[in-house]
Amino acid sequence: MRVKVILNRIEKHAGFVYTTARWAEAAGRPRIEIGIRPRANGRAICSGCAQPAAGYDVLGERRFDYVPLWGIPVCLVYTMRRVGCRRCGVRVEQVPWATGKQRLTTSYLWFLARWARRLSWSEVGRIFGTSWTTVFRAVAGAVAWGRAHAAYDAIAAIGVDEVHWRRGHQYLTVVYEIAGACRRLLWVGEHREEATLRGFFTWLGAERAARIRFVCSDMWRPYLNVIREQIPRAIHVLDRFHIVQTMNKAIDEVRAKEARTLKAAGAEPVLTHSRWCLLKRPRNLTDKQQTRLQELLHLNLRTVRAYLLKEEFQLLWSYTSASWAGRFLDAWCTRALRSRIEPMKKIARSLRAHRPLILNWFRARRLLALGAVEGCNNKLKLTTRRSYGFRVFRVIEIALYHALGNLPEPEGTHRFC
Repeated sequence: MRVKVILNRIEKHAGFVYTTARWAEAAGRPRIEIGIRPRANGRAICSGCAQPAAGYDVLGERRFDYVPLWGIPVCLVYTMRRVGCRRCGVRVEQVPWATGKQRLTTSYLWFLARWARRLSWSEVGRIFGTSWTTVFRAVAGAVAWGRAHAAYDAIAAIGVDEVHWRRGHQYLTVVYEIAGACRRLLWVGEHREEATLRGFFTWLGAERAARIRFVCSDMWRPYLNVIREQIPRAIHVLDRFHIVQTMNKAIDEVRAKEARTLKAAGAEPVLTHSRWCLLKRPRNLTDKQQTRLQELLHLNLRTVRAYLLKEEFQLLWSYTSASWAGRFLDAWCTRALRSRIEPMKKIARSLRAHRPLILNWFRARRLLALGAVEGCNNKLKLTTRRSYGFRVFRVIEIALYHALGNLPEPEGTHRFC
């Protein structure tokens, strides 16, 4: 079977026919060149208005990179025509296998973009003998097409979070859809300010934002302000992960301060190598860590009292009723404020200030996956780690949409199962 027969079967273009396939070499590498010409009765299409137009003259041959065969580069060779369009004047014709002045066929761009979802962009470039910039353009084109054709009209629940992505406290604001079985990245913005999150609601539009029933976030004040302003009717839930994370930071602060105090007083360093004994869940402790923790619990230390408060707080998540959970939360905050441990008192004041949002967790936990935000963040970090870090926001934005956006793709031959 000849190559042009295969192409006529898998990628036939109306108004054009494949001619001959010939062997050639470029830069010392073998290459397959496939000729293509217009049909005798075919009219050229104006690249300005996409309407048929009369021929004007012809330009030189142009080569368009196509999907490689057996690891050998393939290109389509075509002599471009200029048309005299009544609306647009003299223009170069529009061809169906490429867009604009692009020297890569649309099939090849989608082929690279699909591989770039599985491998790093540099690795895709090395495998297929192209540049990182070409792979980036392919991914950017796939993202642009996918976001233009994705459905964003039925978003019922979103998760908002910030992710550290560069040194110097540089953050990204990410918004996920977390309703039902749908887990996808909706929007990513630079920084974690109020203006950043407002950019998401500007992109989403007031009509679609009004359909949001649930929103999950942490206790970052700029996010709380914008959510209350933009979607006041949505049930706002504070993420359990971030509450526990804040409490663990308080425990670590108490432990570090007390360890320094004991060392300065010349006392026995009982808190040395005890960090993970206090921060890990009891069921995740090793045998050695469990023994170490049991030794610490017999000591009258501020760190131990803070640890017991933290473990007692975990009982909150076992309640099924928001009203009973509220009573427990109030009692716990009272005990924490009387503990005379400043980091725990600070957390208690914060929990009291956000009490309604915390109790919303019990009203929404059976209706949506509240842990989906952290799961998506783990995939996000995996994407950035595979690339060894991006330095330009535009690049990280494209990469995250491509990896996490669950974007649609056009029908094509060169697809993956």
